[in-house]
Amino acid sequence: MDSGKEFKTSSSMPVKRIYAPSDLEESGFCYDKHLGDAGAPPYVRGISRDMYRSQLWVMGQYGGYGGAEESNKRYKSLIAQGATGISLALDLPTQIGYDSDHPMSHGEVGKVGVAIDSLKDAETLFDGIPLEKLRQVRTTANSVGPIFAALFCAIAEQQQIPPNSFCGYFQNDVLKEYVARGTQIFPPKAGVKLCTDVIEYCTKHLRNWIPLNFCGYHIRDAGGTAVHEVAFSFANAITYIESSLERGLEINQFVPTMTCFLGAGLDLFEEVAKFRAARRVWVRLLRERYGVSDPGTLALRIFSYTLGSNLVAQQPLNNIVRVTIEALGAVLGGVQILATSSYDEALSTPSAHAATIALRTQQVIANESGVINTVDPLGGSYFLEKLTLEIEEEVWKYLKKIDELGGSISAIESGFFAQEIEKASFDSHMEIEAKDRIVVGLNEYRSQEDIEVEAFEVDPEVERKQIERLASLKKIRDATKVEKCLTSLRQVAIKNGNIIPPCLAAVKAYATLGEICDCLRDVYGEYCEQYAMR
Repeated sequence: MDSGKEFKTSSSMPVKRIYAPSDLEESGFCYDKHLGDAGAPPYVRGISRDMYRSQLWVMGQYGGYGGAEESNKRYKSLIAQGATGISLALDLPTQIGYDSDHPMSHGEVGKVGVAIDSLKDAETLFDGIPLEKLRQVRTTANSVGPIFAALFCAIAEQQQIPPNSFCGYFQNDVLKEYVARGTQIFPPKAGVKLCTDVIEYCTKHLRNWIPLNFCGYHIRDAGGTAVHEVAFSFANAITYIESSLERGLEINQFVPTMTCFLGAGLDLFEEVAKFRAARRVWVRLLRERYGVSDPGTLALRIFSYTLGSNLVAQQPLNNIVRVTIEALGAVLGGVQILATSSYDEALSTPSAHAATIALRTQQVIANESGVINTVDPLGGSYFLEKLTLEIEEEVWKYLKKIDELGGSISAIESGFFAQEIEKASFDSHMEIEAKDRIVVGLNEYRSQEDIEVEAFEVDPEVERKQIERLASLKKIRDATKVEKCLTSLRQVAIKNGNIIPPCLAAVKAYATLGEICDCLRDVYGEYCEQYAMR
């Protein structure tokens, strides 16, 4: 007998007791149209014919803390244990364009990532790490994307390797910062301009690099649903595509170098359906809006990171199970790159021990679970295919609404994105409060005695030492050359030119990140929030 309880996914999509062929028939499901083979449009089953049978996903770990020397040791450890890519976590001052000696940086230096004030720090960070031997070197730089593109180029030059001998991988998606993270610096239009500078420069000079990783992860991590995650990130991607086309770039040149960054949540079937639906929406979007027919351009490459917001400080070892489920969903969904959260992330910056377990989680899934033996192993499930169709339909509704609002920048400035995310977050919180959604160890199955996990702490001396190193750099560098480079950068920005060439010159002269950003603040101004929640 039915209990009368309403079952639904974590994004509040209703779930029936059982699914049958009739559920797909009523949705007009057609195998050739909606599925087809892996390696061919609409790519719902995967973007390569053999998927993980021929090559595993890139196993990268998000890491970085303190100063460059400490992070260098962590990266070397992860590489020695089998990581095939590294991802630079940047501290908050770096992300928002402040040097470590700025008053706004006090107490935050090296806390949630590594402090990078100049090329000198980047030299230390990559010391002894041959970039050309890694599949990818990623960074979350968004508002400071052009500066990190310049830093990567300068490091390649110092290692005497062509920049195209490795894959520089930039998130470089500032639009989601205005609604989900808050590390924006400049007004949205200027932010998009700078992101487009990276796309244009890489398209013309660095074809092996990935200049944009448009991001739904932080939209989801802020409380949005699986549908918000795909729809809002795709709306932002449209803005970047339009901006790049206005530069005269050809769509088949730059879109294949773009990737999508989506979270991997705990609701296993919803997550698998989300990844599959995203690829199908992307194909239709490019075909209908831009007339794209090239199969290589239509293939959406997905980078996924297990959702940190699902991790719980209570009974933190349970997070190992959570991360395993999330990672499994990403693999079953056919992602190309995966990073896994550490079990202690709800408490602090991950410890070396926790980061190793996170990497081992991927390795166990890849080598012991058997899920890589066939492509799209859940494909054909009545429930999964129905859910994939439903997510796809809801994503299209949002994309239509955002178009009606005038695009993603208008949706940001009007508060639409933020209001949608905040409502979903509030609803989820109330479900947990009412125990309509059980979180083990948090609102149910509590232990009288929690297992103590020693939280990793950044040495408070990091900030003092970082400021000292910065002061020493300013004493020995050629100040006249720095000022000349910054003047050139300012002139290019005023003329609306691509800032990466003068930015590279400034970086090589050891101008600091804060100095470069201050120069750009003078030209573009700073972002001020323009709406209040109703």
